[in-house]
Amino acid sequence: MSTQVTGTTGAVDAGRPAPAAPAAASVTTSTKVAPAIARSWLLVPGTADRLADRIRSSSADVVVVDLEDGVAPDRKGEARRALAAAVAELDRAGIAERPWVRIADAASDEWRADVALLRGRDLAAGVVLAKVEAAGHVRRTLDGLGGAASLPLVALVESALGVESALEIASAPGVTRLAFGSGDFRLDTGAADDPMALLYARSRLVSTSRAAGLPGPVDGPTVARDAAVLAEASRHAASVGLTGRLCLREEQVGAVHQAMSPSTAEIAWALGVLETIERSGIRDGSDLPRLARARGVCDAAESFGLDLAVAPATSAYAD
Repeated sequence: MSTQVTGTTGAVDAGRPAPAAPAAASVTTSTKVAPAIARSWLLVPGTADRLADRIRSSSADVVVVDLEDGVAPDRKGEARRALAAAVAELDRAGIAERPWVRIADAASDEWRADVALLRGRDLAAGVVLAKVEAAGHVRRTLDGLGGAASLPLVALVESALGVESALEIASAPGVTRLAFGSGDFRLDTGAADDPMALLYARSRLVSTSRAAGLPGPVDGPTVARDAAVLAEASRHAASVGLTGRLCLREEQVGAVHQAMSPSTAEIAWALGVLETIERSGIRDGSDLPRLARARGVCDAAESFGLDLAVAPATSAYAD
């Protein structure tokens, strides 16, 4: 029986595991990727130098101006003013694009000021709400911003309570995606910085996202600067079913894109499936999940600006 795979990497058929480090197809950097399928979410502190330049020059799918943990407590006001100034600079340059903004959790003192900054102003494309533990945190935030239709919201789940409430959170009106705050989750639970120790939490967010009809969740960042550690962590996240990652530095974006994008082998497999089914039709029930998966791979490749022409002419899909 064929096994359908969640996400954009990993094995594409039972009995045919993907290699440990598949080669990604070449990417055209000008492609605009929708937040629903965005692979890289680059956190840039609101107090960073040249904030507007960092927003417009990043190769990340989504840039998130951080007003939360990336900013020292005594510089929160400075970060809010810097966000407004950066957006004004973008406007003067004729750039309509807006960053996403990570705001404080709904139970914190800073939350009210963050929401007041964004309410009714064209400063953000969306909101990443920190430390979400209940659907009520989402409702309160969206009400404060002007209603569920005001801004799309990514719920950042960072605690044991948040993980266990993940389905309720994912089902809340206005939530467009879940994200995993792995660092704070480890602090809350005492879990080690080890893939197996965090597997349950990651898998639960994947499962609840699917149950709520949301895209795959966004994984927490890799703190280490070791490129091999980043690549392995990104491949593991993708294998579990997460489809994006938070990034702390611009140089992490490329490795995340490679891990979260279809490989040339997957594209070849997908093209082979589509070609065979077009030629022979649906032969039995096992073709249906293959067909859905193949279409998903090709849709992702197109959305990410991948060059399908680099895929081999043949695949392992059997006639």
